[in-house]
Amino acid sequence: MTTVSSTVTVVRPGAEDAEGAARRVRRSLTSRTASAVAIVIALLWTTPTFGLFLSSLRPEDQIKSTGWWTFFSAPDLTLENYQQVLFGTSSSSGRMAGFLINSIVITIPSVLFPLAFAALAAYALAWVPFRGRDWVYIGIFALQVVPLQMALVPLLSFFSEGVSVSGVQLLPAWELEGTARFAQVWFAHTCFALPLGVFLLHNFMSELPGELMEAARADGATHGVIFRAIVLPLVAPALAAFGIFQFLWVWNDLLVALIFAGGTAETAPMTVRLAQMAGTKGNEWQRLTAGAFVSVIIPLIVFLSMQRYFVRGLLAGSVKG
Repeated sequence: MTTVSSTVTVVRPGAEDAEGAARRVRRSLTSRTASAVAIVIALLWTTPTFGLFLSSLRPEDQIKSTGWWTFFSAPDLTLENYQQVLFGTSSSSGRMAGFLINSIVITIPSVLFPLAFAALAAYALAWVPFRGRDWVYIGIFALQVVPLQMALVPLLSFFSEGVSVSGVQLLPAWELEGTARFAQVWFAHTCFALPLGVFLLHNFMSELPGELMEAARADGATHGVIFRAIVLPLVAPALAAFGIFQFLWVWNDLLVALIFAGGTAETAPMTVRLAQMAGTKGNEWQRLTAGAFVSVIIPLIVFLSMQRYFVRGLLAGSVKG
């Protein structure tokens, strides 16, 4: 006797339509027309940056009399603009080398601190059961609607006066001076970044397979081991994506650094110096373009070097299976 077995495949209603729609969208995005549109958008996006770069390399007399596009008919390049902007000693020079160092000192800790704290908090909210966990998560999510400007005055009062309730001093004033004021900027950027960071990383961590966590606990792994050996490698693209966003935000920030670090050359970042140059030396176009390109090139290098992690972080968790 011959036994015939058959396999019945059950297709959920709408699954074929969804797959067909996905194929159509993929086909339209990879067509020649879509590629041509993407190339045009890329050219329009990069042309201002290319023009800024050429302007920063042109002599003073040319940049003040003609546009950057005339470079192709009369090419003439010089590094004098960068020399004056970064290391010049005259009153009209940028003297931006010190401000560049200040930006690096401000940005790196302001990225690492939120990454570390947000990752720990997101793991606890996703995989550590405790009473009131959902309410804590809702509270963190709600903090995203608080405008940054509303928190500046209370935070500045916290730094300068401390915390007191009914005349009782609970926390003393920080009373920081000089380069110690960098700590105030790190603290402020960390506070402003944590709600969004915890929200994003929690969404990624909560989608990790529960069977993986249960298997690790069955093998005797603690939360610290699970977080370090399992969770962090799996959410590395999400960490990179959030780190890039935070880096660009802090590097381009003017308001927070100006308020909490001050506008002195000892602690002010490049954005403060560029604002001063634009306001007091608006006729020095060659130095403004060189200074602007110096402030742009570092975030551009960071983004391009971590682009693949950024894309993976944006796409991670978009498809569940």
